[in-house]
Amino acid sequence: MKSGERPKLVRGLRQESRRFRLLVIVVGFFLVSLTFVVISKPDAILFSLNGKLPVEQAPTSILIKQKVNSPPATSRKTPTDAFRGDPRVVDDEADVRPKGTKGEEEESRVLSEPDPTSGMTELTPNKDRGGRKSDEETLGGEGKGKEGEERGHAAEKHKVTLPTVSNYTIHDTEDTENGKQDDGTGPDLQGSKPLCDFSNFRANVCEMRGDVRVHPNATSIMFMEPAGSRRDELWKIKPYPRKGDEFCLSHITELTVKSSKVAPECTKYHDVPAVIFSLTGYTGNLFHDFTDVMVPLFTTASEFNGEVQFLITDMALWWTIKYHTVLQKLSKYPLIDFSKDDQVHCFKHVIVGLHAYMEFTIDSSKAPHNYSMVDFNRFMRGAYSLGRDTVTVLGQYPKVKPRLLIIKRHRTRMFLNLDEIIAMAEELGFEVVIDEANVSSDISKFARLVNTVDVMMGVHGAGLTNCVFLPQNATLIQIVPWGGLEWVSRTDFGNPAELMGLHYKQYSISVDESSLTEQYPRDHEIFKNPIAFHKHGFDFIRQTFMDKQNVKLDCKRFRPILLEALDNLNP
Repeated sequence: MKSGERPKLVRGLRQESRRFRLLVIVVGFFLVSLTFVVISKPDAILFSLNGKLPVEQAPTSILIKQKVNSPPATSRKTPTDAFRGDPRVVDDEADVRPKGTKGEEEESRVLSEPDPTSGMTELTPNKDRGGRKSDEETLGGEGKGKEGEERGHAAEKHKVTLPTVSNYTIHDTEDTENGKQDDGTGPDLQGSKPLCDFSNFRANVCEMRGDVRVHPNATSIMFMEPAGSRRDELWKIKPYPRKGDEFCLSHITELTVKSSKVAPECTKYHDVPAVIFSLTGYTGNLFHDFTDVMVPLFTTASEFNGEVQFLITDMALWWTIKYHTVLQKLSKYPLIDFSKDDQVHCFKHVIVGLHAYMEFTIDSSKAPHNYSMVDFNRFMRGAYSLGRDTVTVLGQYPKVKPRLLIIKRHRTRMFLNLDEIIAMAEELGFEVVIDEANVSSDISKFARLVNTVDVMMGVHGAGLTNCVFLPQNATLIQIVPWGGLEWVSRTDFGNPAELMGLHYKQYSISVDESSLTEQYPRDHEIFKNPIAFHKHGFDFIRQTFMDKQNVKLDCKRFRPILLEALDNLNP
């Protein structure tokens, strides 16, 4: 061997030795990694980015055992689409719900809080953990065809169904420790109960428990079906309790309530229930403010003790200002204007529409927790911090006279001999108070006035609605105009008053006490058979017997009614 070739041979052997050692290291690292992947947690490698993929890259689903085709990114452009969220909105609090569980042997899993020591997100079995997420972490990532499929095959043996990315989030440790439950991944809380109940003659109501998405821009409320559900429901509802009144409901926004396995991403999560209702319809009339909204809203929302979120369609801002005291008593949270909101709100319990029964009345046999009008009367006194819960017993305070409030009207159904009525009442020992209640009245001020009296009287009309502020055992006297209006008068005010724990007296005027005698001859059919005119409809009844009639009370005939009211004040 030549002297110059030996050093070259030595260098070559050294290089080969280094390559061999490098190969051994690489193979060894590969074997160690493979052992970790196969034996330890093969699913973890799928989500090793600590949940920080951008929302626009989020896959719609990742189902190990089958190939998933992600929808094109352009399918999420329209914010009003009931099945798509606006990608520009940050998903700061999303609910959790697994999708597509297949077979009893497969195990649904959700992402747990990332291990701060490992920098990886751990997959753990779902055990009804909390539904809230940290503000900073939203899981996303676009599933990419071939790569996703290969990962799926690698973990096929484990039969794990992962939740749809848009339907789950990384949980906040604090919420998990506090025991918050994720209704979406737990049992089907809705059970076999339909989403909506349209059997009530007065109002349609939908109620959902579980994972519910409220999307105002799309006027839709979606109940996310749990795994294995075969529910397929779609309902149309106008959340105002005037069922059958087409004119009224023509001004109410129609909402869609449906079950779905696909929904827009949550952009705002709520841990309190929601009640959705409308403020248009006939609001603005004091009676309808109460019979259409106040009483039904109390019946529906009172059980939540203020821990409920109101979403209002067809918002009437002036109305919410007028009744802000009551609204704040029923809900501790700012009102959401349904028509101006672009979020996707996620709730675990949603009620669409209000429970309503007869006019200005609660049917305690059907109402939640058997609420009654006594409860409503107590609630209204409490909302306005009224001092008297019950009337003053006659004679308990010798120098204190019983107080009589006469509701005065200025345009229709007026008392034509008011001074004579006042004189007669004062002669019987009443302290008489005169006031008018109308839509522009300061309701808080008028409530305090009503609560100070023992008897309230007035001609049939919205002003009598203020009886909700009367103390228990007070007396309401309703003067019924001529025209066969006894039934509607008792329905509107008589029955509600008695159900509130008040005494009620109804006085129907005679022909001689009606101003209609100045418009029609005494032998006219309107005096002989007023009921016959009811066939012309309510508009005719209102114009003829309400808008064009005043009352001249026969004090001698009416006097016994006031005497009975005095007797009611005796123990």
